[in-house]
Amino acid sequence: MNLLDIFGNDAFSMSSLTATINDAPYKPGRIGSMGLFIDAGVNTTTVSVESKNGTLRLLPTKERGAPATQAKGTKRALRDFRVSHIPHDGTILADEVQNVRAFGSTSALTGVQAVVNQRLTDIRVNHEVTLEHLRLGALKGQILDADGSIIYDLFDEFKVDQQTHTFEFSNDELDVRDSCVKMRRKVDEALGVTMYSHLHGFCGAEFYDALIGHPYVKESYQRYQAGAMLRNDFKEGFHYCNTLWEEYMGQVDGVPFIEPDEAYVFPMGSNIFRTWFGPADFIETANQIGLPLYAKQKPLDFDKGIQLHTQSNPLPLCLKPRAVIKCTLS
Repeated sequence: MNLLDIFGNDAFSMSSLTATINDAPYKPGRIGSMGLFIDAGVNTTTVSVESKNGTLRLLPTKERGAPATQAKGTKRALRDFRVSHIPHDGTILADEVQNVRAFGSTSALTGVQAVVNQRLTDIRVNHEVTLEHLRLGALKGQILDADGSIIYDLFDEFKVDQQTHTFEFSNDELDVRDSCVKMRRKVDEALGVTMYSHLHGFCGAEFYDALIGHPYVKESYQRYQAGAMLRNDFKEGFHYCNTLWEEYMGQVDGVPFIEPDEAYVFPMGSNIFRTWFGPADFIETANQIGLPLYAKQKPLDFDKGIQLHTQSNPLPLCLKPRAVIKCTLS
């Protein structure tokens, strides 16, 4: 039997392969594992975001029966963002499925499915790392492509300035708690009435070491946490001043996603981080609600194997980029 005939089975249809790659074991980056971004599918290749630049003002008291203060209309801005198209292919040659069968079984189909599923899992890992990189870019305010070019600068798109905060860790007398409070007020001002649970900080290695090594922080933990600073290595992060600080380890080819002397602090539970997934550019998926990943296959020339085609069409955004504070040390 020609093993390549197996690929005509329904197990290798677009719907089956797409279900397989979406159900494959998840090997997330940190942002994916913490569920920071709210995911949703859309049936278009663009997403429109509307913002209202309203301002808060105090209302004057009036005599009973007097005309009330009239609410003024606020300007609305509508911005269109195009979802990114990220294809990623793989090839399975005939020799890779020749003589393949499941252990203890005479079913060649089961064995070939295992080869395909493993290849899809390997491909999915690359998609996951790419999505992590895009999401972190949205969190930082600049969504970057793989070559470092800017896809979207959210500060330009929303016509706002990035908020920064400097921690003078070189000063042993620095009141770190007071500095954290001042940083938190910047988040509160940017969010307005939007509620959040707590702050979370992704730190570069140097920033993280300077934070946990500062005398003020050490003294605070030794005084109030019964020596926790001495017992723990804080690999998983630590809570300080209503902020969970952690060293962010993401990198590709030795290049860290966050610079060693920087940190980014953002509000958890605020629902300002979103990821939209557009439909694949297939006839059968046109105008359908998008999925995180798609997969399809076709035979190579002269039936030498098959080519697996996968793609993702994500758009991660931070809807209030000023609420993410870029922190530096001095």
